[in-house]
Amino acid sequence: MNFDFSDDEKRVQRAARELLEKSSPLSHVRQILDARAAYDTELWSVLAEMGWMGVAVASEHGGIDSGYLELALIAEELGRSLAAVPFSSSVYLAAEALKLAGSAEQRALLLPGVVSGKRIGALAAFERLGQIGFEDTRTKLENGRIHGTKIPVVDGPVADFAIVLATMGRAGPTLALVDLTGGDVRSEALQSFDPLRPLGRLVFDGAKAEPLGEPGRGLEILAALFDRAAVLIAFEQLGGAQRCLETARDYTLGRYAFGRPVASFQAIKHKLADMYAAIELARSNCYFGVWALSSGSAELPLAACLARVSATEAFEMCARESLQAHGGVGFTWEFDCHLFVRRSALLSLMLGPVGIWKDRLVGHLERQASA
Repeated sequence: MNFDFSDDEKRVQRAARELLEKSSPLSHVRQILDARAAYDTELWSVLAEMGWMGVAVASEHGGIDSGYLELALIAEELGRSLAAVPFSSSVYLAAEALKLAGSAEQRALLLPGVVSGKRIGALAAFERLGQIGFEDTRTKLENGRIHGTKIPVVDGPVADFAIVLATMGRAGPTLALVDLTGGDVRSEALQSFDPLRPLGRLVFDGAKAEPLGEPGRGLEILAALFDRAAVLIAFEQLGGAQRCLETARDYTLGRYAFGRPVASFQAIKHKLADMYAAIELARSNCYFGVWALSSGSAELPLAACLARVSATEAFEMCARESLQAHGGVGFTWEFDCHLFVRRSALLSLMLGPVGIWKDRLVGHLERQASA
């Protein structure tokens, strides 16, 4: 059996890398950071022209409908480049929520805008820092109006619509579709550990809202959405981890101590070997995840947990070890190590802490063993 990507899919990945190396090198990412811009609007326009936001969207809504395999490879390159764009919020979360639970009218209204880059979506599920579960959601959806506060919302300050988790009377937890451009929504920017991906607080004061999916099935839909997004975000983490390994390798090969490259010392070689092993473990789980996602396999919940846990741990470890391999200069603003540390921290919490995913993984394995 062949578990590798096809030649055509690899060409898509090479083209994505070449485009991002040209349009969004780390030097350009730093310019976005120094300018305190919310996101890279020029790159966002380029990605829209290339059709990236519509890779897994049906042609009837303006997409290319190539599938999740191509989208995963693009995600890996976005993670490698630290692209300062709200791609994951719009594509992995908002667009997937619409595909998963949206009505025909909702999909027709919003998906073409997402594909063209004219509309940016976000998921607003959490209501406090450090939140784990969603059973005590306080945001209320009543009579077509929504009240409550969501924090933190990744890319919330730049989004113009959101998928919001709320409680709808006796029906219970329900996902709601909310336009963020009205006067009944207040968006407040928060200080983010990764300034390239803004965080926000969304305050709803009677904004118009409509259910996304069947009322009362919000948590069920959200779990399915998180499984899809976890696989794609894992590929971003995989790309970031690989870039950290390459940066550490290149730097230590070019630095000399006692007349020999630093990379030749056993301690550094062990670091690089550990990074490589973590990346390859994550890669195999990511491949399993995207296979399950693209094939509609019932194993997706298990595969998503495996990809999420291994890719999160690989990116965090590689970002940290790359910084250590650079020595004292790795901790300075002038070097790029901290940018990867920041991104790894953000992605590790974007869908809830990794501990929750470990618990879910254990639960899936126990049920599988007892079946």
